[in-house]
Amino acid sequence: MDALIERVIYREKLSSFRTEALFLALMAIFSLLFAWRVNSAGMDVLGVVFLVFALLFLFYSLNFRVLEILLAPGYLQLAFGIFRWRLPLENIADCRLDDLPLLMRLGGAGIHFMMIRKRYRASFNFLEYPRVVVSLRRKAGPVCDISFSTRQPYALLSLLPCEMEARSPTALTACG
Repeated sequence: MDALIERVIYREKLSSFRTEALFLALMAIFSLLFAWRVNSAGMDVLGVVFLVFALLFLFYSLNFRVLEILLAPGYLQLAFGIFRWRLPLENIADCRLDDLPLLMRLGGAGIHFMMIRKRYRASFNFLEYPRVVVSLRRKAGPVCDISFSTRQPYALLSLLPCEMEARSPTALTACG
């Protein structure tokens, strides 16, 4: 265990009261709708739909409670509950603050996949924190960029292996 702690360059655990409250409120609403439906009409398709949504938001509230960022020699790892993404540092072409338009930035919390400037992106985020985006040299499946929330974007950017020549607008149009 001590060897792992010595190898960690940066570690941050991020949580969001707003996100957790939102998911718990949605779980409560769908649970109440499920109970109402079962009491008024018995178990039917709509009751099952309400139950599925209640369970889905229960899963969200448990799984998307903490985002863990771990930078170690050789890799950057992002973890949201049972979901993990490990990125080899040699696959990082560029990194910068994320500058998404407001509507895309407020698109939700958790893990999202979206197309930004003709590049497919995986996003691990909470709404109220700034984000860092990492551009990949080689795709990870269809993903060309990974963005994630952090309390300390500048500290993290100073530790990541970013290449200045990759910052030109033409360098980020395609992902190999």
